[in-house]
Amino acid sequence: MFPTVTGSNLNGKTFQLPRDFQAPASLVFIAYQREQQTDVDSWKSVAADLRRRFPFVGEYELPTLSRNITLFRGFIDGGMRRGIPDPATRAATITLYIDKNAFNRALDIGDERAIVIVLVKPDGTILWRTTGSYATGKESGLDAALAPLKT
Repeated sequence: MFPTVTGSNLNGKTFQLPRDFQAPASLVFIAYQREQQTDVDSWKSVAADLRRRFPFVGEYELPTLSRNITLFRGFIDGGMRRGIPDPATRAATITLYIDKNAFNRALDIGDERAIVIVLVKPDGTILWRTTGSYATGKESGLDAALAPLKT
């Protein structure tokens, strides 16, 4: 299950996740380090294709940082906002300043050196999961996980 966390997108809107994921299923990219944006970006064509075939799927990026650095939140979020010119991407980028240890335990994430990608429902049910940058075949199982939701 996806744990309950609170974060704000780069437009300043507050979300309680997973409840506020605004789709029946959302592809969620959890990243811990700035350099991992390349890994997130490696999935963009897969995510776009998935949303074309399953228009009800949402997509979010969750830069995940320790709540101990909340003091620098304005600087960090401002830098991300300046680096992301697309308003839709800014709206779907929700920064989490949280207890990362508890979050990682809840999601069984043992290593922050790789991004984690989950397909999650608003009730927190995780339908599919993988880690790391995209490689052919990593998306295996996504269609099967989404097929029961297609109406």
